[in-house]
Amino acid sequence: MKISLLTDGIFPYVIGGMQKHSFYLVKYLAKRGVYVDLYHTNQSKLDINKLELFSEEEKKFIRSFVVPFPKAGKLPGHYLKASFLYSSAIFDILKKQGPADFIYAKGFSAWKLIEEKKKGFECAPIGVKFHGYEMFQKAPNLKSYLSAKLLLQKPVLYNNKNADYIFSYGGKITDIIKKLNIPSSKIIEIPTGIENSWLATKENLIVNERVKFLFVGRFERRKGVEELNKALLSLKENPNFEFHFIGPIPESNKLKLAHVFYHGSIMDAEIMKKKVKEMDVLVCPSHSEGMPNVIMESMASGLAVIATDVGAVKLMVDNENGVLIDNSDPSVIVLAMKRMISLESKDLMLMKQKSIEKVKSQFLWEHIIDDTIAKISEKIKA
Repeated sequence: MKISLLTDGIFPYVIGGMQKHSFYLVKYLAKRGVYVDLYHTNQSKLDINKLELFSEEEKKFIRSFVVPFPKAGKLPGHYLKASFLYSSAIFDILKKQGPADFIYAKGFSAWKLIEEKKKGFECAPIGVKFHGYEMFQKAPNLKSYLSAKLLLQKPVLYNNKNADYIFSYGGKITDIIKKLNIPSSKIIEIPTGIENSWLATKENLIVNERVKFLFVGRFERRKGVEELNKALLSLKENPNFEFHFIGPIPESNKLKLAHVFYHGSIMDAEIMKKKVKEMDVLVCPSHSEGMPNVIMESMASGLAVIATDVGAVKLMVDNENGVLIDNSDPSVIVLAMKRMISLESKDLMLMKQKSIEKVKSQFLWEHIIDDTIAKISEKIKA
C-alpha cells in the first residue's frame, strides 16, 4: 500500500497536537511496511529532508517532500489565504508523482487537490482530517467566535463536503461532522495514540501527601486558563494541595500564591515525562478540543484527569479515572478539584492505575496503526 500524507503544520516532532499525530502516523505506517509520500513544511532548525527522527528501516518506506508554508500575515483571513497557497504548492508537487492508493490530508492541505478533483483531476480517494472542529464548538467569547467560526466554518465545510472521506477521533467530533450533513459512510473513526515509552508502571506510582494538580498548555482563551485561575483563587484559603503549570503562561496571568508553581515551556521530552509523572491529577478545562495529546500523555504517566466533556475527551476520561465536567465554569472546576483532594489515597491511586490500563488497552500506537491501515484498506477496496 502507498499513502500520500499531506500535513498542515510544523513537522517533524515538536510540541503541538497535530504535529505529534503526523509524526507517529508516518512512523508507524513505515513500521508496518506501508509506503508514505510525506508532504510537510519546516519551521524547525532541523534538516528535515534527512528524516533524522526516523530509523534507517523506516526511512526505506518514506519519501519526503518539503513545502515552504507561506507567511500568513496578521490580518483576519490571511491564514486561510496562506493555507490555500500551501495546498496549491503541495498539489503542484503531488501531480508529478506516481499514483498513491490513498491520500490522507491534515487540515487544509488538500484544499487545492479537492478543487482540482472536482474539475476532473484523477487521484486516489482523499481522506481529510481536521483536528478538533473547534470552529463548530462553543466559543468562550465574541473574539473567538468571530475569528474561529465566521472565518473558518465555510472553508472547513467545503473541504469536508468535497473530500471522499472524513477522519474523526470519535465522540463529540463525530457528532459535529454528522451535523454538517456528512453521511456516516464517509466518516472514518480512529482515535489518536501514544507510544508505550510514555507508560508508567503501576509499581512506581505514588500519591503525593498534598495532591499535585497539573495544567499543560499555552495561554489561549479556549484552554480555560482564566477560569482555572478564578477557581484557584477561590481555593486559596485552604491550600492543602499544589498546582503546577507547564507552558508559556504570561507573567501578568500568573497567580502570586505559594502553592502555585510555574515551570515554563519544557521542550525536552524526557524532562517532560519525568515532570508529569511527579503529579497526581491533570486539569484540562478547555472550552473546545479535539482529542488532546496532553490528556493521553498524562494518563499514560499515571495521572487521574479532570477535563471538560468536549471533542473526543469522553473517550479518555470517565468516573473510573477522573472527573468529566460539563463546562469550564470556575465553580465546576472547584467542585472537581475538591473531590480529588478529599479522596483517600487508595482511591486516587486506583484512578491513576485506571488511566494507565485504559491507555494500554485502547490507545497505544501499535494498535491504532493496525486499525488505521485496516479501515483505509477497506475504503480503497470500496
